[in-house]
Amino acid sequence: MLSLVTLGATVQASVGFGLALIAAPVLLLVHAPLIPGPLMAASLVLVVLVAHRDRTHIDLSGLAFAMVGRTVGTLLAAGFLLLASQALFDLAFGALVILGALLSGAGLHFRPNRRSAVLAGGLSGLMGTISSIGGPPMALLYQSSGAARLRGTLAGFFVLGTSLSVVALVAVGRFGSEEVVLSLSLTPPLVLGFALAAPLHNRLPETAVRPLVIVLSLGSGAVVIWRAIF
Repeated sequence: MLSLVTLGATVQASVGFGLALIAAPVLLLVHAPLIPGPLMAASLVLVVLVAHRDRTHIDLSGLAFAMVGRTVGTLLAAGFLLLASQALFDLAFGALVILGALLSGAGLHFRPNRRSAVLAGGLSGLMGTISSIGGPPMALLYQSSGAARLRGTLAGFFVLGTSLSVVALVAVGRFGSEEVVLSLSLTPPLVLGFALAAPLHNRLPETAVRPLVIVLSLGSGAVVIWRAIF
């Protein structure tokens, strides 16, 4: 399980996203309390490291508008989590995993502007707070902006957006002392993944890992939905 977290962290530190798409479905199946709060909180360590490394490439203007959307999406997700049963949560989680995978492989192209940044940020907030998978909408928005700008802007967005989502989870009773302990248990493999990505982040093309991420996510999302229904 922890090796999968390390792999996800290595992918995200190399190409900008992928940690939750790879690790979250399996973590939910193995130990459900790890999702969404502990993985999100632990991932803050990773995204802070990546944001610092790629800080000169962060699109600050786009980040500001994306955070407007993230705030709205996070509030909607918090309302859902406050009311949802475990079965409904599993169904929503599985559907969002599959949606994230489909968005990652869609090949759609959007120009980063105020409107698209708000929409991508809103979808990311909704998906991320419920499932911890908030990367694909923002990755889709910045996929044509260059690898360094993609990594830096997504990392900066995750630092702010994930912090907001964790606060929302605390407010609805989904993040407490147990989740803090679980978050700490996930931190070492995330730091290891960042270290392993050091020789890769300027060399590993996103196209080399995207198919693997998509296949793993589709399979895991389907298993989660199957378990929730049957």
